[in-house]
Amino acid sequence: MNPDSLSDLQASVQDRSAFTRLDDYFTLCDAFLNLMEQTQLTRIVSPTHRNYIFYQYAAEHSYKITRPLNTNLFFERADVFRIAFERFADILAILRKQQRSVLDHDPAQRHFQSGEINKVVYTIQQSIGSIGDSFDNPNQSRKRVGQLFESLIKLIIQEVGLACEPRTINLPIPGNPGYRMSYELDLVFSRNKAIIASEVSYITPTEVVGSVKTTSKDRIDKIFLDKYLLTKLLERDIPVIAIFLHDVQRARRGNSIFGINSTFKTNHFLGYTVALNRLDGVYYVDPRPEMTANLQLREQISDFQTFLMHDLWSLSRTGS
Repeated sequence: MNPDSLSDLQASVQDRSAFTRLDDYFTLCDAFLNLMEQTQLTRIVSPTHRNYIFYQYAAEHSYKITRPLNTNLFFERADVFRIAFERFADILAILRKQQRSVLDHDPAQRHFQSGEINKVVYTIQQSIGSIGDSFDNPNQSRKRVGQLFESLIKLIIQEVGLACEPRTINLPIPGNPGYRMSYELDLVFSRNKAIIASEVSYITPTEVVGSVKTTSKDRIDKIFLDKYLLTKLLERDIPVIAIFLHDVQRARRGNSIFGINSTFKTNHFLGYTVALNRLDGVYYVDPRPEMTANLQLREQISDFQTFLMHDLWSLSRTGS
């Protein structure tokens, strides 16, 4: 079978009617990995971080270079990804049936220890991002890549049986009758399906707000502010979590343009925690090493599979 062309994959990423099911994400990722294998893109290893690689497209795509890909998480072979995705679907089915943390469930525990959930989500999203990197004008795809990550996380949460949708709310401003502030929320999720809908004006006591971004760069302050303002304006604590894909970018190091630079701002994160409030959870698909080495960060930041297999169920417990 001939692989889809890169132009086909570009069209798929831009298709606003696509990606309504997790299977759609699987199909695109599988096609991209097959394309990588059969067209033999140039593979470049970062000289500063050997576990990060880049792929370079051929002349017909102006030798464009992909974003950095963490080989500890990224499946480079389509056959390995397919098997991992099947196991991922099995874990989602177990979570949907159990409706609780499954870390005491032997198969799920082994799956957790393998880190395969993070690997599947990472490979899917970075395949989308790498396709986006092939466009002549990166602005053609940058926003779309972020939107598809939000949709991917939404579909995963829905797949385990929770209600989850983006929402725009109009917040009353205390002391100013008749004045309201419009607020767009990436995701609102709850176990109580009867009350959640995108047109609801407020956030109910059983709901959790989720901010979903590919990176925290230039965005982390707004998420802390969201938690502060929502709690202040609604006059009760609003649980707010953040889900990020990663916090790395390509950077020049010496004579090489293939170095890796962290975009996570430790001091800003800790400063907002003290000055505003702690978030109710911060989760990375590809956490930075300092997030486990630093005690203060380790207390607040976990990986995505911890959210899905454990924390999600305690966060949403009031809606059960």
